[in-house]
Amino acid sequence: MALHVQQFFHDVLALPFDEHAVVGDAYYATPQPTSALRLRIDFAPTIRHGEYDGLRLRVIHPDQGILDIAILPFAEHGTFTRRDAARDLVAGRDGYAVFRDWHARISEPPWHGADGAGLRTAIEQYARVWFPTPPAPPRPAARPAAQPKPTTGASPRFR
Repeated sequence: MALHVQQFFHDVLALPFDEHAVVGDAYYATPQPTSALRLRIDFAPTIRHGEYDGLRLRVIHPDQGILDIAILPFAEHGTFTRRDAARDLVAGRDGYAVFRDWHARISEPPWHGADGAGLRTAIEQYARVWFPTPPAPPRPAARPAAQPKPTTGASPRFR
């Protein structure tokens, strides 16, 4: 699966983070370049070896370690809705809203047919909580326009 992981994060999710890398089976990002915090995303395993039912997001600080973990289930984000409907799989049936990495010689990745739109939206919302966009620098206060002094007809010397 390691060869296909980069394809999942780039093609299926297409996350908006400029600073990122796929290392092994995980996606690492620096959503806010000035922050020490990092975002790690990998697949959330089920109790079966090689079966995954969502994504696990972690916010990591270099000194303090893991600060937060969130699980985004595929079922809640419509990732495999079309695939499962075509296979007549419904909630509660084996194989619903999961992918399995049991056969290493398959030409298609195990998540073939996944729709990443719901997951991408959830990841972006999660990232906004931990990596808020820094506020724009304050603009200088506008000076009130100089009001012309009323003229009274007297010479400027006596005003």
